[in-house]
Amino acid sequence: MSKGELENTLSKALTQWEKEYLGRGSVLVKTDIIRNMIVVLLKGILTPAEKELTETKEGILSVKKIRADLVETGSEHLKNIVSEITGIQVTSFFTDISTVTGERIMVFMLEKPLETK
Repeated sequence: MSKGELENTLSKALTQWEKEYLGRGSVLVKTDIIRNMIVVLLKGILTPAEKELTETKEGILSVKKIRADLVETGSEHLKNIVSEITGIQVTSFFTDISTVTGERIMVFMLEKPLETK
């Protein structure tokens, strides 16, 4: 599988996870493989209600916390999806959300660079 095909496969799998686990998917998912990192950008993740909540500081903090908690509870499943597709163990996972742009970034650190596989 080429790098582009692998990135596309990962994007589709993470979108499917979002739909099944969170109840809705992103508008756009872009995955990039850089050495031993898989960087995923998800756009359009906030619901209309969450967008409205982000108009206050308390609302921003609430949306960030709830979204972080939701992804954290599903993080093992996410790591397993990435490991199964790449064939390389995920050693760590980082994520954050922008309530301004409605984007989430996910970074999966792999045990070794994909080029070595």
